Amino acid sequence: MSMLLTVIAFIVALSVLIVVHEYGHYWVARRCNVKVLRFSVGFGKPIWSKTIGPDATQWVLAAIPLGGYVKMLDEREGDVAPHELHRAFNRKTVWQRFAIVLAGPVANFLAAIVLYWVLFVHGIPGLVPVVAEPPAGSTAARAGFVAGDTVQGVAGIKVQSWQDFRWVILQRALDKAPVGIEVKTAEGVVINRELRFDDLAPEDLEKDVLAALGLSRERLVLPAVMGELTGNGAAAKAGLRFGDRVLSVNGQPVENWDALVKSVRAAPGQALQLRVQRGEIEMPVAVTPDVIDERGVRFGRIGASPKMDQKAMQGMLTSVSFGPLESLGKAVVKTWETALFSLRMLGKMVVGEVSLKNLSGPITIADYAGQSAQNGWISYLLFLGLISISLGVLNLLPVPLLDGGHLMYYSVEILTGKPVSEKVMEAGQHVGVTVLFALMAFALYNDINRLIGS
Repeated sequence: MSMLLTVIAFIVALSVLIVVHEYGHYWVARRCNVKVLRFSVGFGKPIWSKTIGPDATQWVLAAIPLGGYVKMLDEREGDVAPHELHRAFNRKTVWQRFAIVLAGPVANFLAAIVLYWVLFVHGIPGLVPVVAEPPAGSTAARAGFVAGDTVQGVAGIKVQSWQDFRWVILQRALDKAPVGIEVKTAEGVVINRELRFDDLAPEDLEKDVLAALGLSRERLVLPAVMGELTGNGAAAKAGLRFGDRVLSVNGQPVENWDALVKSVRAAPGQALQLRVQRGEIEMPVAVTPDVIDERGVRFGRIGASPKMDQKAMQGMLTSVSFGPLESLGKAVVKTWETALFSLRMLGKMVVGEVSLKNLSGPITIADYAGQSAQNGWISYLLFLGLISISLGVLNLLPVPLLDGGHLMYYSVEILTGKPVSEKVMEAGQHVGVTVLFALMAFALYNDINRLIGS
């Protein structure tokens, strides 16, 4: 994956979501007649700025694109002319201040709803939720799942793709309560199976929950027939052609494409003797897989893809889409479920039920941004929606310096009828700085560990 694409995708994602968040603050501040002095995307030294509007608001693009802020007229941060006192943030009612601060996270949630609405209207490609044969003794096997079961619903919730299935099960796994799953068997009979989570370990929530339960998607078995070849790949250099069927590798029969890939990956830089059928003729072909090194892992590659059976492939693909009005409801539900799931996972981290290793920093987020962008605009918009929700949830945490910390102060003011003292707020700032620094340091530590570990 191109490093340039990763950097661009990361910067675009951050910039868009920061602008959305800060514009939420800005828009409500203007509705409450608060004078906005600066709208900054990023921190540090400005690399571009322009003064716009009757209030001479300074719009700034700063050097460090890991956040942003909206600076408002405020007596606590400088002198305010007598004729502008009524426009100072600190002079507004507690409800107006509450609304201005809350508007940032709300803007992120609204952005996610819009993104999901667009995706649901257009259609999200997915895989038909057909189950493969579960391992003997696994949770899925004990529940009665067999190869060819097509999942149709979970606890009354309609399931249309494997991705839907994974998402619903992941949410239910947090409760650990048995869940009913409606499936259509390979024979066309609709039955219910009960899936239990008793054997699910806390660390399984951090991985592929379905795999931990013994559930995997039925894969299309492809013959070992050459499809498209890379021009400078080992396969093309060895003389292999489109349509060639590999019968054996080093004398061992090859049953399907997966078996061929396994043999190739296990032999980086080592000569392999293939027996190939081309039309009516069988012939030997010697090929030496190229050596690929990805993050310390070495494997072989010959630069070939399988010849696809388009009809069989189409039977495994689906598209999840809805009408405009239904899509809006689905987008709201998706945003709510994702935000709630994020909060529940954070809660489990706090009490030690889920490892803090799940915290991700800028390196991991940048990597995901690049991968999603490489996979196409639908994948990238899904990524943007998820990060927008995460940004909204993070800012609502009751930590001083974050929006949630300010909302906590205003809530106390609403209940007591008087603002929180400057001394308490100053102490809260010290606590907030410590907590945020610790979280950022730990997230960056996790990022570095993931790079080293992979």
